[in-house]
Amino acid sequence: MANVLVTGGCGFIGRHVAAELIGAGHGVRLYDAMIEQVHGSDGAAADIPPEAAVIRGDMRDATRLAEALQDCDAVIHLAAEVGVGQSMYEIARYVGANDLGTAVLLEAIANQPVRRLVVASSMSIYGEGYYALPSGQLYDGARRRKQDLREGRWQPAGPGGEALEAVPTDETKRPDLASIYALTKYQQEQACLIFGAAYDVPTVALRLFNVFGAGQALSNPYTGVLANFASRLANGERPTIFEDGQQQRDFVHVRDVARAFRLALEAEEVADETFNIGSGNAYSIEQVASLLAQAMDRRDLEPEVLGRFRAGDIRNCFADIGKARAWLGFKPEHRLEDSLGPFVEWVRQAPAEDRGTQMRSELEVRGLVS
Repeated sequence: MANVLVTGGCGFIGRHVAAELIGAGHGVRLYDAMIEQVHGSDGAAADIPPEAAVIRGDMRDATRLAEALQDCDAVIHLAAEVGVGQSMYEIARYVGANDLGTAVLLEAIANQPVRRLVVASSMSIYGEGYYALPSGQLYDGARRRKQDLREGRWQPAGPGGEALEAVPTDETKRPDLASIYALTKYQQEQACLIFGAAYDVPTVALRLFNVFGAGQALSNPYTGVLANFASRLANGERPTIFEDGQQQRDFVHVRDVARAFRLALEAEEVADETFNIGSGNAYSIEQVASLLAQAMDRRDLEPEVLGRFRAGDIRNCFADIGKARAWLGFKPEHRLEDSLGPFVEWVRQAPAEDRGTQMRSELEVRGLVS
C-alpha cells in the first residue's frame, strides 16, 4: 500500500479518487487551493473522506507543496483550471495554474522522489477525433474553418472536401490543440512524461473524456455540459446548446474514472504510457440534454439549439478504450443512460445557481461566440 498525494484532491474527481484509494487500503493526502469558482465563497468541499488528510495550498507555492509531498510514495496530479471557453480569455490564469503549477510539482518531486506519478490529461488534446474517409481510411487532419462555421456547416470535411464519418479515437491520434485549455493539458501530460523518463519515476497519463456524476460544481458554468444542463433545468430554464446539437462526445462516470486512477497507480509494470479513459460510447449533445430532461421530469423544457459556435470547440471526439482495457484492466461499469437517476437525486439536493447566461455573455463580449 502507498501513501498518495492527490493534487486538486478536494475537487469533483479528486474526492472520488480519494475514496477509491482509501477503499483499497492506501493512505491519502489531498492538496487543493479551494478556489471559489469550484468550491464556493466559503472554500469548503463536501464529501471528503474523513480518512484523508487535507492541505490547502496553491500549486505554485513551492514551500507548501514540498511540505505536502513529505513521506509520500506516489502522486496523482489532478490539479488544473478546467474550461475550454474560459481558457480562451483567462489565459494567464490557465497557463499559470496548469503549466507553472505542474512545473513546481515536478521540481518538488525531483527533490523528494516518489515511486509513481499519474497525471490527469484530457481528450481535448486531440482536437477533432478520428474520422473515416469514404475509402475507409482513417483521417486525423480534420479541422473546421471559421467561415464554414459562420455559414452553419458544422461537420468537418476531408482533404478534398469529402464527407467524413466520426469514429472512435485511440491514443495514436496526433494532438491538435484547439484551445488554450487543451494546450495547457498537453503541456501537463508531456512535462510529466518527460520528467518521469529523465528521473526514473514511472509515469502514466490518463486522457479523460467528459466526466459526470454526483458532486460536480453545478454553479460553475465551465465544469461540464451535463452539469450545465442540470443547473439550467433545476432552475426552470431550457438547456442551451451551441451549433446544431449533433456534435458527439463520450461521457464517463466519475466512479469509473476514480477506478482508472487506482489501476494506473497499482499497475507497476506499466510506465511512460498514455491511456484514454472514457465509456467507449458516443452521445450527441442534444441526446444528452433530452435524456437529462426526461430523468429530471422536465420534458417541457426542450433544449434551445442556438445555431452559434464557440471558439475552441470541436465537433466530434469519443474514445477507443481498448488500450486501457488491455493494459490496465479498465472496464466502465456506469453507462450514462443507466446512471442519471442517482445524478438527478443529487442535483435535487445540491445548490445550483444557473450561471450559463453569464458564461455566454463573457464569451460574447470578447467575440468568442459567433
